Amino acid sequence: MSPNVKPGPERVIFGFHTVLARLRADPKSVLEVFLDETRKDARAKDFAAAVERSGARLMRVSASRLDGMAGGGRHQGVAARVAVNTQKQTLEELLESLATPPLLLVLDGITDPHNLGACLRVANAAGANAVLAPKDHAAGVNATVAKVASGAAEITPYFMVTNLARTLADLKDRNIWIVGTDEKTEKTLFEADLPKSIAWVLGAEGAGMRRLTRESCDLLVRIPMGGAVESLNASVAAGICLFESVRRRLARS
Repeated sequence: MSPNVKPGPERVIFGFHTVLARLRADPKSVLEVFLDETRKDARAKDFAAAVERSGARLMRVSASRLDGMAGGGRHQGVAARVAVNTQKQTLEELLESLATPPLLLVLDGITDPHNLGACLRVANAAGANAVLAPKDHAAGVNATVAKVASGAAEITPYFMVTNLARTLADLKDRNIWIVGTDEKTEKTLFEADLPKSIAWVLGAEGAGMRRLTRESCDLLVRIPMGGAVESLNASVAAGICLFESVRRRLARS
């Protein structure tokens, strides 16, 4: 174990992008890095050099050991043991620190780790300030989420709240509009007058948002669908909505 890290909860992350992102964001939290002993290619050499520069311990191990650590996930010959990040800020502290109007993503009912990882990735790409989800109805961050997120899980704040409806009410008190997506509503997100301070709310594909979450929304919009499919994956829908906010902010500036 790295002398910089106190004993505590640990988890395994894997994949080049994910491990490198953690090394860049918080090298002291990386306990050990594992690299496939058979990999001698340029990418593996560059990776090993990055680990050495970070000060983390690098171990060459068998592919079968990596397979076990990744639990069947595509590890690319790379894994790491890391200390679990503790949230450095509360949601309230984060919102107080923002110099620009908040852009948030709220996930209601996203329980699939692959979906969560993809949502974290697109939220980070759009510059969203945080992703929120209810504790009792959402996936937590694990190795699969971290891998799919391609590093975004290590740097994008993810708040799991006890009472989502109450949290949405608190956001309203801060003049943040709660905008939900609903395929049955009339107005599209391209037609709607979207505010600068916004929390986009998405439910699970098919099931949608829960009733209380839906009733908490200030505005409901739909993504116009022109093909045969009836719904979109949550991360795709999140990307469309978040980048529509980004597009409008750029247009205003």
